[in-house]
Amino acid sequence: MTFTDQASGTPPRPTATLADAHAPAPFAGALTDPGGRRSPVDTRASTPLLDVTIPVFNEERDLEACLRRLHAYLLGSFPHPFRITVADNASTDGTLKTAERVARELREVTVVHMAEKGRGNALRKVWLASPSPVLAYMDVDLSTDLAALGPLLAPLISGHSDLAIGTRLTRSSRVVRGPKREFISRSYNFLLQSLMGAHFSDAQCGFKAIRADVARQLLPHTLDNAWFFDTELLVLAEKCGLRVHEVPVDWTDDPDSSVDIMQTALADLRGMARLSRDLVSGRIPLPELRAALARGPLPASSRAQEQSPGGSLFGQLVRFGSIGVASTLAYLVIFLLCRGFMDPQLANFLALLTTAVANTAANRRFTFGIQGSSQAARHHFEGLLVFGIGLALTSGALALVHGVSGGTPDRWLELATVTAANLAATAVKFLLFRLVVFRHRPAAVPAPGATDASLPRTETAK
Repeated sequence: MTFTDQASGTPPRPTATLADAHAPAPFAGALTDPGGRRSPVDTRASTPLLDVTIPVFNEERDLEACLRRLHAYLLGSFPHPFRITVADNASTDGTLKTAERVARELREVTVVHMAEKGRGNALRKVWLASPSPVLAYMDVDLSTDLAALGPLLAPLISGHSDLAIGTRLTRSSRVVRGPKREFISRSYNFLLQSLMGAHFSDAQCGFKAIRADVARQLLPHTLDNAWFFDTELLVLAEKCGLRVHEVPVDWTDDPDSSVDIMQTALADLRGMARLSRDLVSGRIPLPELRAALARGPLPASSRAQEQSPGGSLFGQLVRFGSIGVASTLAYLVIFLLCRGFMDPQLANFLALLTTAVANTAANRRFTFGIQGSSQAARHHFEGLLVFGIGLALTSGALALVHGVSGGTPDRWLELATVTAANLAATAVKFLLFRLVVFRHRPAAVPAPGATDASLPRTETAK
């Protein structure tokens, strides 16, 4: 990656090296004060307060108009110093030359050229190297009305929020685009909310901003170099207890966009699977990140909706159902394999036991949003008690079908019976998981005049 500042003729001094972009930074002290508030950005510094990145690949035709329009808007509407960074991703046409020509004329424009393609790669490297305290990006087609830029940046500058995103999927947004893109976008965000517990409404709108102090902690833990980068960053931010501010936007689809919708959608689904593995495996150090970044609890956290770590009942049902389907399929495979050389009751026991522990761990993490090792032993112990109920249901069903058929039922009747019993056990399991095993246990409310030392210790799902 090379930096060129065509206005001054000298390369700017980056604040991070390329190696920094791939290695996690050491955890700094908490970014919030004791009250859980983020400090406002110092607007008096000489460094450009805002750095807007425009990632481009073969955008020779649209780039100049984009830069001039954005530059004029910021110059007339943004009251602080700013910089526009063109991140050229291995373009093979005249994009780089166009960017450099405009940068020679407009003092606030900087050009960065990279030999590798990928929006995520470009944003990660440019943002880690930027000296500005507020970082943003937008697509070169400027599909989003720039009037939303002020509301996007204000909560980051004030310290109210950590990330800000434009959303095309709220009732107050005004969007012009085809039904195919609308359907794919809404379906993708529905999957994110249902399967990964996301709370933001629009992951892929090309209009986002982040505080640099937060970015330096999160970006080294992101891996995607392409379009899934946005989703990965947002999911990670929410898992770390950060606040994501959403701004309804006016958005007009670019009919000449070169983005392959289906290919991008498939890549996003693969990204969701990979990110889920990373969160489960511990590759991303969520406890340390939360300790450094998370905001403190607010009084609203006592409300029932915020007490449920896994979010809404509908979202929990969708995630539990998805895990249940996978568990049932695994159960059937193990049962059939074991049934070939052992008693059906023993095969049922081994199949249930093998899938029970993995099922409890997956539901603990994904369905009910509980992370870390705190209370894990208790959760798995209670999960085994729930497993015992499932074992009783399926064993009783097996005993019944063997008794009715004289001890030699058809193999497929036997399989259908244990499947039906397993589904019934799954419904019971969800209720017990939600109401007993993973139930939120609120902290004790101190009595007037009570000291911390006198308070009883209670368990809270984290």
